[in-house]
Formats: sequence, C-alpha cells, structure tokens
Amino acid sequence: MIREMRAKLGAEIQQLSHELNILIPQAIAQAVALGDLRENSEYKAALERQQFVQARLGQLHHRLAQVSELSTTETPAGQVGLGTSVTVIDLRTNERETFMVVLAEMMDIDAGHISLASPLGRALKGRKVGDEIELRLPNGQRQLRVVEIAQA
Repeated sequence: MIREMRAKLGAEIQQLSHELNILIPQAIAQAVALGDLRENSEYKAALERQQFVQARLGQLHHRLAQVSELSTTETPAGQVGLGTSVTVIDLRTNERETFMVVLAEMMDIDAGHISLASPLGRALKGRKVGDEIELRLPNGQRQLRVVEIAQA
C-alpha cells in the first residue's frame, strides 16, 4: 500500500513539475507578448496558476516524506496499524464489522476502509486481539472488542 501511495504522489509531482517548468513559463511568455501586463488577465492567470502549483508541490513533497517515514515504522505483527484488516464486535449489539486501515488518500468507504487518522483508526491503532476500546462519537459512544487482525 505504501508503494502505491508513493507511486501516486510521484506521478502527481512529476506532472506538476512539468507544468511548473515547461507549460507555465510558456503561458507567461505568451501573455507577456500580448503587451500591457497591468490589464492582462492571461498573465495574471498564469502567475496564479504558478503559485498554486508551487504550493501543491510543497504539500506533495511533505506528504511523500511522511509516507517514506511510515514505511520505516512498520506495524508489529498482531497489532492494528497501517495496512491491517481488523474485525471488531460491538459489545452492545454483538454486530461484527471488518475494516482495512489505510492512509486517507487511499480510502474507499465502500470497500470498508478507514483512515488511520480517523477517530476509529486512532482508537484501534496498536490494539491487539481481545483489546476493548470505548469510542466517543458525536451521536453517542460505542464499545468495541478487537476479535481478529490480519496483515494485508
């Protein structure tokens, strides 16, 4: 999963770097050729896009560094963490639910993914089979017991 995340971030970084270094300078040069820069909407739009791309690249590089750090701190076997599948039972309703703990960028709610940064993800992180957690949510509390953990 971390490899997929790195590839996704790398592809976006490559695309935006190309835009920043090749396409935006071309757009700025074309806008400058049109003349008066004070009232040149093409020039202003190109500069705004340049600022946006620079900011987004900064975010992506920061996220890539975070993902690289995650790969060096793998989850110990038998504990809930990034990339694990965890089955819990609701102690009040006896309902079983299975979740895959993923990074926010990889989430697919229909596939049963939860983000490591979500309240449930944070509450489950590092737990082992048999551990019980109390989860406080806006609409009430849930008490869960971890019944199964599988490495993905």
